[in-house]
Amino acid sequence: MTSSLATAVLDNPAWSSLTGAHTRFAQVNGRAARYDDDVAPFHAVEDPADPRAWADLSALVPAGATVAIVGAGRTVHPGWEIGGSVAGVQLVSTGPPGAGVFAADFATVFETVRLGPADVPEILDLIDRTQPGPFRRRTVELGVYLGLRTPGGRLIAMAGERLHPAGWTEISAVCTDPAYRKRGLATRLVHTIAAGIRDRGDTPFLHTSAGNVNAIRLYESIGFALRRRTDFTQYRRVGPA
Repeated sequence: MTSSLATAVLDNPAWSSLTGAHTRFAQVNGRAARYDDDVAPFHAVEDPADPRAWADLSALVPAGATVAIVGAGRTVHPGWEIGGSVAGVQLVSTGPPGAGVFAADFATVFETVRLGPADVPEILDLIDRTQPGPFRRRTVELGVYLGLRTPGGRLIAMAGERLHPAGWTEISAVCTDPAYRKRGLATRLVHTIAAGIRDRGDTPFLHTSAGNVNAIRLYESIGFALRRRTDFTQYRRVGPA
């Protein structure tokens, strides 16, 4: 069983990532940090209840700009206002999933490929059509991203790795072209990504909207369990801290 100390980093996964595995993508100012604009839209503060952290974040964000913070609990401090918030859930892997049920033609019809910078235009097109969450031009550099291509070479499904808090790796950008859904394609990619995460000694976790009941049921069916309820909140810098 994973200890509470080991899971504590999941309360603030972006901060742990930005000050750990993802420092090369980070801009850090005291108690605040952010990803480079072309990598990810996420910002983080060491302690969302600490006004000093929000003051530090102000130095990283121009007035009028909007930032995305996971799990800040809708805390508001001088110089900031909430631009919008969505209730979310965080799920963690409880162990290797079962074999699952996938389309019989999966291995023979669709090619599994490692995605990289050359694939970004196609990735962004698929993301735009399926809306699994934010994805920037260099997000693909955050970890392993896998895709499925048809015999004609069209990218029709993908999944990959995003946040890397110590000991954990987030699975993200899970999506399938609408014309190819209900065939277990993205589920198969999640299995493969999760196996790679475990092979290097990390534990998979993921986030989704609390209202996305179908996705939550799917993830629970392949070995993920609810750890906590959280929020995905946008904050707008409205003036000096």
